[in-house]
Amino acid sequence: MPIDYKKTVAMFEGHCEIEEAESLLGWLLDNPKGKVNLKQIQHLHTAVLQVLIALSPSITAWPIDESVSAWLTPKLKERHES
Repeated sequence: MPIDYKKTVAMFEGHCEIEEAESLLGWLLDNPKGKVNLKQIQHLHTAVLQVLIALSPSITAWPIDESVSAWLTPKLKERHES
């Protein structure tokens, strides 16, 4: 499972496809103080990225995969800093 929902943190791992966007949206709406850990993500569909941008949850860990981090981190950090 690409996203493992814990009590307060959604742990991303591997390839997170479009099917994950709806469940992530629901979890973040149910857990407005919920955080996300992107450390193990290898691919993130843009629909999931849109959920993260729209709801702007706290990020507990950024991707360790350099190619994913190169395009994902600036987009999310920009949103968190505005």
